[in-house]
Amino acid sequence: MSDGVSSVSQMVSDLNKSLKAAIANVQSQQQAQTPAAEVKSYEKQVRKSSSDSRMFATDIGVLSKNVSRLNVVGTLAPNDPVDFYKFRVTSKGEATMGQIGDQGVQVQLMSKTGQVVADSNKNAGKAYESFRSLQRGQLSLDQGDYTVRVTRDKGESAKDPKNYAIQFSMGGYSQDYDTVAKAPRKGDSPFQMTQAQQQMMDGLNSAISSMNSIPTGQTGTQKLMGSFSLFA
Repeated sequence: MSDGVSSVSQMVSDLNKSLKAAIANVQSQQQAQTPAAEVKSYEKQVRKSSSDSRMFATDIGVLSKNVSRLNVVGTLAPNDPVDFYKFRVTSKGEATMGQIGDQGVQVQLMSKTGQVVADSNKNAGKAYESFRSLQRGQLSLDQGDYTVRVTRDKGESAKDPKNYAIQFSMGGYSQDYDTVAKAPRKGDSPFQMTQAQQQMMDGLNSAISSMNSIPTGQTGTQKLMGSFSLFA
């Protein structure tokens, strides 16, 4: 992933046109549930692990029903085969996932043990049905840890960068967490990166009670579309 993404404005415009129908339900649901003045927003920028193992997934936060919404923006750089993210669900409930980005990106939601819970691949059978339910806000997730696996669709060139933004919510939300995941630096150790990410998360959590309210209250669509400006 590069720190600067070319033609961001055009890409966002094209994505808005092609994916508007797919995320209309997410937008409608979250617009109705979230009063703008009550939303607090937090942002962190991290370096992804240099490892391609899900054991070194980038932490994007804690998903709490009617409390938090998690957003992550990233890029599969040329010859970068996979990105992993992790989050924790605090209580059982129906979750919603919103997604925008370049065509040819596969997203899988996995349990703590690595079992695929939902898969954007249309040939994934029940896992694809679960993915569609997740997009509609109708997939129930148990309490526990989850991993998101982002790869290229089969047949996509490994040399082509793929930009994406993914969002998770569970009911309404009053706290909005943005994670901007950048490429690891040359020579980074996956062990060092995991420790650094944990320190960032600890600092972010400790700051929640002291930060002032920021009246964003964006819908899911607005949030994801705007997130691409972080790469400009």
